Amino acid sequence: MITKLSQPRASLSDALVEEDLEQSTARAHAVKIDVSQNEREAPEHRHRKGQLVMASRGGVTCRVPSGMWMVPPQCGVWVPGGMLHSNVATANARLFFLFIEPGTADLPDRCCTLSLSPLVRELIIEMAESVVAGAYAETMTTLLLAALPKMPVEDLHLPLTAEPRLDRIASALVEDPSDRSTMRQWAKRVAMSENSLARLVQQETGLTFGRWRQQLQLIIAIRSLASGATVQKVSADLGYESVSAFITMFKKALGASPSKYLRNFDR
Repeated sequence: MITKLSQPRASLSDALVEEDLEQSTARAHAVKIDVSQNEREAPEHRHRKGQLVMASRGGVTCRVPSGMWMVPPQCGVWVPGGMLHSNVATANARLFFLFIEPGTADLPDRCCTLSLSPLVRELIIEMAESVVAGAYAETMTTLLLAALPKMPVEDLHLPLTAEPRLDRIASALVEDPSDRSTMRQWAKRVAMSENSLARLVQQETGLTFGRWRQQLQLIIAIRSLASGATVQKVSADLGYESVSAFITMFKKALGASPSKYLRNFDR
């Protein structure tokens, strides 16, 4: 059965912990959230049920202990039940939360970004915006829970770690993504040698320092582009000397220019 909550959510904080949702054993709940300018963040929390976060407008970033996950338009981030997480959305984003009862869908036991098909997206929207019940609801639920595990996984996350020096660097780069300091300069800031920092980043994240920082820039770039920022503004915000240099980096990493990348999701 799909349960439609009685009223659409008006803010992210309203959807933090819903007592009826947590107690319900229905296979799926769908909730629509129109994010306001003044409330764009849901602080750390957890749900008994698994949660799929989908953005139909704007962008949202999910953070879990092991990483930061970007939700571009027409994608979803899967957060397994019981996992601590937080959500930060762009202003005026439109989000859909799909809560899934544990054990009812063959979904990963880790956080991941899924590229959602038009069918899956429309099923989630229909569940959130319409009152559904009976055989119609059961059919939609079965179809959705069968389709979700087949959705492709997108590599749109930044590996994070509890290591305090790397956490300090990540926090500083999130705060000021235009900072183009070299690895030697970052190593000096956290009282390490350049070689020691390189080994630490590889050991903790599986990436080189340059690739780790680039992944953060991609997450910030997609988030900004999804909220309506121009390529020129995003390039400047990330500290690139030219728009062409930013576009080249983006295409090498994701296989398409920023505009084409977002158009692919729109289709």
